[in-house]
Amino acid sequence: MAAVVASAVFLGVSWFGPIWAVDTVDVTGNAAVDRQEIVTTLAVAEGTPLPRVDTDAAATRVAGIPKVASVRVQRVYPSTVRVTVRERVPVVFFDAPDGTHLMDAEGVDFAVEPPPPGVVRLVAASPSYGNLETRAALDVLAVLPPPLRSQVVQIDAPTISNVSLTLVDGRVVVWGSSEDGEYKASIALPLLTQPGRTYDVSSPDLPTVR
Repeated sequence: MAAVVASAVFLGVSWFGPIWAVDTVDVTGNAAVDRQEIVTTLAVAEGTPLPRVDTDAAATRVAGIPKVASVRVQRVYPSTVRVTVRERVPVVFFDAPDGTHLMDAEGVDFAVEPPPPGVVRLVAASPSYGNLETRAALDVLAVLPPPLRSQVVQIDAPTISNVSLTLVDGRVVVWGSSEDGEYKASIALPLLTQPGRTYDVSSPDLPTVR
């Protein structure tokens, strides 16, 4: 009986008292998002008993930061809350009246700021999450082999079946739709070794150079 009472007292002290009080917030995985913004948004007060920290609610709050793609919040006994974030990586940018928008591979528009080097300009009528032309452009970029991807500075998607790539030297690769992407990619690289300005792989069985 005494052991049961002692156990109950220990659990009560742990839940309500300072025995496992939070004194450290460990943040990893962040580069673009300031640590203090994460800690503030986490909203776990120093001194909170660790067993009382609602990790799911805390993770939901941090996930609301636009540049955060996913987050995990853990209790690490005796006194640490660990926050592991995965940030969004921009793959395209597009110009809008309020500035330059960054978009990740999922089509999430998450920041208005200058694009980092290597991020491709997207030209489409309505760049946005769920927009079919935007999705087609992102699907095309996703299948490009690194030697070709590194040359692309702009991707145009006026329609889902008329995607084209502008390379750093001004040459254009007419891609067509996002279908047969890997097949088109395997044809585009050797085709680019031929002299020309426009390389059409929209019908990959009949590619043309002009």
